[in-house]
Amino acid sequence: MKRNARIIASGMAVPDWIVPNSYFNDLLGEDVDTWLRQNVQIFNRRWCSEKESVADLIETAIAKALHQAQMDPKEIDLLIVATDTPEYLSPSTSSVVQNRLGLSNAGTFDVNTACAGFVTALDIGSKYIQSDDSYNKVLVVGAYTMSKFLNTKDKKTVTLFADGAGAVVLSATEEARGILSSSLATKGEYNSWMGIYAGGSCQPLSLQVLENNSHRLQFVKRIPSEINPEVWTRMIYGVCEKAGTRLEEIDHFFFTQININSIFETMDGLGISRSKAATIMHEYGYTGSACIPMAFDEWWQSGRIKEGDLVLFMGSGGGLAFGASIFRM
Repeated sequence: MKRNARIIASGMAVPDWIVPNSYFNDLLGEDVDTWLRQNVQIFNRRWCSEKESVADLIETAIAKALHQAQMDPKEIDLLIVATDTPEYLSPSTSSVVQNRLGLSNAGTFDVNTACAGFVTALDIGSKYIQSDDSYNKVLVVGAYTMSKFLNTKDKKTVTLFADGAGAVVLSATEEARGILSSSLATKGEYNSWMGIYAGGSCQPLSLQVLENNSHRLQFVKRIPSEINPEVWTRMIYGVCEKAGTRLEEIDHFFFTQININSIFETMDGLGISRSKAATIMHEYGYTGSACIPMAFDEWWQSGRIKEGDLVLFMGSGGGLAFGASIFRM
């Protein structure tokens, strides 16, 4: 068997502060709870306190994954952090976490493909293991603290986005398991439709920027609702064909959790039972690059994922960026 990368452990972390829909009824002075429940099935979400940051959540998620793997931090060869809500603009968030956790033998870097970041980082980490035998244990993290970048007066964003982190440990193997196929895609023509557009070199922070809230997350234009189901479907068929796997053989689907209706529309279009798709937005809100590893961890820790199962990850995010991969557990 050729050298491959398999998932051997996972962990997740969310802040303690539970923010119910009723919070926004009071904040915005109108009933948004009914719409959120009926249309996106979000009931609660977790937000960081003023003193919490993305590195805190990552640290906890990684500690749980290492505990499950029964690994010493010094065994990790590489740490990849996927986030678009970093600890600092520079240096990397991964360097902060590497120091905190004593990952003294690990190289590190951050990845930003917005909410597709975890699947992108998972692909990168797997390829490191496949191509270079000096990388045997790789930590891949998706993390999100978008509550820090929300305009509390913007109903379109403040009610949806939340905070969390999820981590997995990849390990080298020569067994018939691990990553089977992957694919990345981008529709860059949508790069200006949704994002945080100030704070970088294009719009450095200034008093004017702070006053007009352009350093906050904003939906500039409404992204067509059909894009995710169309691209997800095409990429899912693509990675299945590449892996030599029939669609109905996939045991679990882990989608970006921004819209439950997009998940259900995709599953219905594929002719696959909705019960195979994880949905965790109900209690966690939308946690961006963290939502897929969080959903994966919840299902694995609950015993739903068994050895030998086929798992499909399908991520998408601003940019627009997309990533898909299939793993055999």
